[in-house]
Amino acid sequence: MTEFELKYGCNPNQKPSKIYMKDGSELPIKVLNGRPGYINFLDAFNSWQLVMELKEATGMPSAASFKHVSPAGAAVGKPLSDIDKQIYFVDPAAELTPIACAYIRARGADRLCSYGDWAALSDVCDAATANYLKDEVSDGIIAPGYTEEALAILKTKKKGNYNVVEIDPNYVPALSETKDVFGITFEQGHNNFKIDDALLSNIVTKNKDLTKEAAIDMKVALITLKYTQSNSVCYVKDGQAIGVGAGQQSRIHCTRLAGNKADNWYLRQSPKVLGLQFVDGLKRAERDNAIDVYISDEYEDVLAEGVWQTRFKVKPEVFTAEEKKAWIAKQSGVTVGSDAFFPFGDNIERARKSGANYIAEPGGSIRDDNVIETADKYDMVMAFTGMRLFHH
Repeated sequence: MTEFELKYGCNPNQKPSKIYMKDGSELPIKVLNGRPGYINFLDAFNSWQLVMELKEATGMPSAASFKHVSPAGAAVGKPLSDIDKQIYFVDPAAELTPIACAYIRARGADRLCSYGDWAALSDVCDAATANYLKDEVSDGIIAPGYTEEALAILKTKKKGNYNVVEIDPNYVPALSETKDVFGITFEQGHNNFKIDDALLSNIVTKNKDLTKEAAIDMKVALITLKYTQSNSVCYVKDGQAIGVGAGQQSRIHCTRLAGNKADNWYLRQSPKVLGLQFVDGLKRAERDNAIDVYISDEYEDVLAEGVWQTRFKVKPEVFTAEEKKAWIAKQSGVTVGSDAFFPFGDNIERARKSGANYIAEPGGSIRDDNVIETADKYDMVMAFTGMRLFHH
């Protein structure tokens, strides 16, 4: 297949639309089910690069959950705890594989943003992964292969129209890439920059104790940022992105956005949220929405009389601001990455409030001394990578 015709481009009025290889060669993909669209393929090809690089950097099966050309989450395939299984709605009896754990954790970073996502797997999709995806709202998936059982399960989604794409894992893109904007062609070298342990060697803080686990989290953060619309900041814990702030013009807004998402991820693990008793038959997405509103300042929207009865068996107590702050204050061991330098120490201050102990950023600000001083104040470990990771 040298080209694939699409229904339309970004919007229904943008026709005709297709993907193809400029040199006339075969596309490195097979569409095994469904009919992916323009944005689907943008998500597919960006997410595939992310998981491929993440596996290479960590040696672990990796997965991503993409929406609108940025990751809602990314993770490596570490085992799930009992609390993980509860907050991600995993059947306690389910047999989970490393690649299934990777996707469940990637989607669990921000389940609201992952609603209707594009899934990406570094490894062959197995039945364990497909069975979890079967009950989630998702637009499609890209992987280097599918077991016969997994493909049969995925083909039952969306009334048989779920998008399933297989990519050649040996495909290597051309060294340069182009795109047109307003009829004008831009050309640049493909971003082949490798993110590995050597990139983390320049530790500029007094505390230089970068653990093996924190180094993995730094690589998860930086590789996630490499494929996130800039400006971007990513919070990571235990090999899992837990908050991605994408596409903000101000870096502090990225840091706040990602930090707020990380806080929400942690609040889902609090006893008050774990103790919520949902009415029978409430779908996963409805439970996610109810939790999101319950832990927000708009909690009255789900606790009002006549409303809470549609979601909960028992009316939940208000999760007060003081209680939420106290719970979030228990968070620690978080790594924060930035796709460009932090211009002020305020980013470090905000990251600390969400449990950050490790920072990875390029450095190069005229106020680096202030940023380092702020990190030292909280005994953080900060690596200057010297490499910007803008993505547009």
